[in-house]
Amino acid sequence: MSKLAFVGGGNMARSLIGGMLARGQRPEQIAVGEPFAEARVALNQQFGVAVSEDNASAVAGASMLVLAVKPQKMAEVCAALPALDQSVLVISIAAGVTLPQMRRWLGPGPRLLRVMPNTPSLVGSGTSALCGEPGLGEADYAAAERLFGSVGSTVRIDDEQLMDAVTAVSGSGPAYFFLLMEAMEAAAVAQGLSPQAARQLVTGTALGAAQMATQDPEGPAQLRRRVTSPGGTTAAALAVFEHAGLTAITDQAIAAATARGRALAAEQEG
Repeated sequence: MSKLAFVGGGNMARSLIGGMLARGQRPEQIAVGEPFAEARVALNQQFGVAVSEDNASAVAGASMLVLAVKPQKMAEVCAALPALDQSVLVISIAAGVTLPQMRRWLGPGPRLLRVMPNTPSLVGSGTSALCGEPGLGEADYAAAERLFGSVGSTVRIDDEQLMDAVTAVSGSGPAYFFLLMEAMEAAAVAQGLSPQAARQLVTGTALGAAQMATQDPEGPAQLRRRVTSPGGTTAAALAVFEHAGLTAITDQAIAAATARGRALAAEQEG
């Protein structure tokens, strides 16, 4: 296998390293550039991978490079990297950083791919959206799908303009479900259930509902109809959601997150 390098050794990088090791990549084929000594020690002890404070040393000889740094640091990190040629596939997982920006910062050499993963990747249940520059080869997509498929599922996005919407839906999306789960737990306790029972009921129900929605070809709308008997308890609850404007609120929330993603990209230009 070819060398895989990471710049940034945070939670997402750690989950991807663990996923690739589980799929047979050898530790000596992975290197990480990480500025914090404590994180370097933890990475080496947990995974046995090479770690370095110097990003240039970490990326030397890599055929695939994952830039796992904050959007605000991306331009600075790219400027400090050695010149990369066409043999290197560079993958950015920074929200709001566009492919044209990456091209400008990295120069004409490397092939570029943008990926938006989400936090369920940390438990092997992530969903990652991939978008490459026009003309990016099938082999590059396949390599990225192998990497991000090690921690969940992947979907290709043809138009980079849609990546801000992807970020709003799947990148930020886990927090929306956590918010609903938090509210359901509190409501359950208010009805007299213990916090422990409320937590188990809510998380178990969320997991089961997600599995049903994933497996049923008709999707969540039809599933909702099946469990909603006229005049029943579910119908009573859904009527409250509808009266409160849940659909409109959700639309507004995702639109706001999409707009913020576009603003992040604009901030990088400054």
